[in-house]
Amino acid sequence: MINIFITGSNGFVGKNLLQYFKQRFSITNYEKGTNININHEVVIHLAGKAHDLKNTSNPNEYYKVNTEFTKSIFDSFLRSNAKVFITLSSVKAVADEVDTELTEDHIPNPVTHYGKSKLLAEQYILSKNIPKGKRVYILRPCMIHGPGNRGNLNLLYKIVKKGIPWPLGSFENKRSFVTIDNLCFIITELIENDHIPSGVYNIADDEAISTNELFKLIAVSQQLNFRIWEISPILINFLAKIGDVLKLPLNSERLNKLTETYIVSNTKIKKAINKPLPISSKNGLINTFHSFNTNA
Repeated sequence: MINIFITGSNGFVGKNLLQYFKQRFSITNYEKGTNININHEVVIHLAGKAHDLKNTSNPNEYYKVNTEFTKSIFDSFLRSNAKVFITLSSVKAVADEVDTELTEDHIPNPVTHYGKSKLLAEQYILSKNIPKGKRVYILRPCMIHGPGNRGNLNLLYKIVKKGIPWPLGSFENKRSFVTIDNLCFIITELIENDHIPSGVYNIADDEAISTNELFKLIAVSQQLNFRIWEISPILINFLAKIGDVLKLPLNSERLNKLTETYIVSNTKIKKAINKPLPISSKNGLINTFHSFNTNA
């Protein structure tokens, strides 16, 4: 049985990955604050500081956790006999906004401290010579969802459940998501298939979906009626700016998250794995919505 060393196992991705790995691999969880001691075949580095949409975090925390701690874990991997290193970066390490489909060839230009801290970690890893026999994978997922997730999808879900009309119907967009099951599947393939070359890989489901489609999908999956209002984007943007000042749930960054077009290509990882993703975009989303209902 393959031995795996995991950081960040208490987070959303970590908990789902441990469940996915159950009875398949032998797992050792890194305990925060302890010495890094890698005597395993595989290292999966998930620990990190997530993007704070409320902008209340100290910027230094992003670099301390996402950059410096990643460097420490990677250095330990290089010194160890471990064969595989997998780390979660983010598409935000490349771009906060995209005009075309985002591929791995896109020149990085992150805007936020979150994105910059992730990019610095990537650059450090890519600057090192990888010893023969080792494989290193930097994964850039888009918005990850699944059971236990409490992000913007949960906000949409609550709006539908309360019968509140969706006020952003005038915004037309397409956005990529990745269901946690597809992410776990990809990570498993990277562990077990030593023919997949080291490198940077975008992670996304096959189909990009609009926020209006998401709203409808939630309602249909819960057998609820829904209303979509097409309010002037000018008015909505004005209200979001007020939210910036008054620290309201709707602020400019959250509005952008909900209405931006952000399409991520998964062509490179699918070609490398040479297998279809097990769950479609819509079915993955429906599974997530059902989990919200279970945990309500």
